[in-house]
Amino acid sequence: MTRLLPRSLAGQMTLLLGLALLVAQLVNLGLILNERQKLSLAQNEAPAITRFADLAADLAQAAPEFRGPILADNSHRGARFAVQADSGIPDNARSGATEERLSRALAQNGRPAPTVRAGLDTSPARADRPVRQGRPNASARQDGPRGDTQFLRLAVRQPDGRWLVGRMATPRRDPWFAARLAAATLLLYLIVLGATVWMARRIARPLHNLTRAAERFRGRSDPEPVIAGGPDDLRLAIEAFNAMNARVVGLLDEKDRMLGAIGHDLRTPLASLRIRVESMEPDGEREAAVAKIEEMASMLEDILVLARSGRVREQSRPVDATALAEAVVEEYRAQGEPVRFAPSPRAVLQVQSTLLRRALRNLIDNAVAYGGGAEVVLIARDDGVELRISDTGPGIAPDQMEQALIPFHRLEQSRNRATGGSGLGLAIAKSVAESHGGRLTLAQNRPTGLIAAIFLPRAPEQADGARD
Repeated sequence: MTRLLPRSLAGQMTLLLGLALLVAQLVNLGLILNERQKLSLAQNEAPAITRFADLAADLAQAAPEFRGPILADNSHRGARFAVQADSGIPDNARSGATEERLSRALAQNGRPAPTVRAGLDTSPARADRPVRQGRPNASARQDGPRGDTQFLRLAVRQPDGRWLVGRMATPRRDPWFAARLAAATLLLYLIVLGATVWMARRIARPLHNLTRAAERFRGRSDPEPVIAGGPDDLRLAIEAFNAMNARVVGLLDEKDRMLGAIGHDLRTPLASLRIRVESMEPDGEREAAVAKIEEMASMLEDILVLARSGRVREQSRPVDATALAEAVVEEYRAQGEPVRFAPSPRAVLQVQSTLLRRALRNLIDNAVAYGGGAEVVLIARDDGVELRISDTGPGIAPDQMEQALIPFHRLEQSRNRATGGSGLGLAIAKSVAESHGGRLTLAQNRPTGLIAAIFLPRAPEQADGARD
């Protein structure tokens, strides 16, 4: 059931309020139609029933010779009365509710009748229909049916077995009343629903902006402040978010200054210690101590690079990524390393070239050390480029690829301290890729080996130019 619900706040608010308003409007429509029906009966049928009951009482009290004139005198203004052998009302036209009201009216006039009949007659009146036991009334002949008129037929059995019948014109119920009421209800529903949607979007829009700002902010650069909008509660929340971002950036700047100071304070004693070790005897002990000092210095440098790679220290500028990768490969080739650069298209990106070189060197170092060599290729896409470094070594098991990206995590088989490395190479490359808005992915090479790929997105204007 929850899968059918909208996922957004505006959608859920609109659905909930829309359903509640729909139920309320339908209940209101039903109540109005019911009250309208009662009012229509009271206004249309009640006067005719009262008039017929009064006439029945007058006839019961009148002498036989006066009954005809009484019928004739009352047969005017759209009404006809007569005494005849049958009621003239078929069973399929009878109305139980109207008969019940007619019985009550007769009882109130002191003339309860055991048998009554009542129903509507929608057929047009005949102007030449004679009035029994009475002379035709000129006004009755002139009363013709109109489009807004219907005829109520009432009949009561008299003691002699004959029927006193009446056919009286009553206002026809408005056939379009329900349609007009439904249209008005629908219009009101749409107006209120539109206001609800507007209010929901007014509340949801600042929340959407706040969510996007939180997703974009990774502590790598100064955050873009979110424009406060919406109700006061949302404005206060957005202002608090902007203030929190400023405090986070301040803490990161303080952390960078502390790391810089630590790096400077540690490099100096390490350099001094190496100078002292250079004079150690014997040679074997000296070389071991120097190697340990160099390892500590290299690990310190990796830690500082990882800690600072998430922060902008170098201004991004347009760089030919293909030429940059090719230059890094040439450095390895000049040292005799088995590294080659596959032919690739030219791609200019807005990057921090120093950090990108460091990430490429880390990936190439891993490929050379653990895969016996590396092949570098650049693949151009519409939304960015992919720098792919592949080797043909043992690779990494699929269930260990995520762990390999964790800082200081060294795989047991080959990528450990004994074979070099501090467990920070992949972590640094991953951090550099993310600082450019990209990502680092690891995949198995076929038939053997590992593929490490850095995806770097294009700037919006560069993406448009690539599609053109």
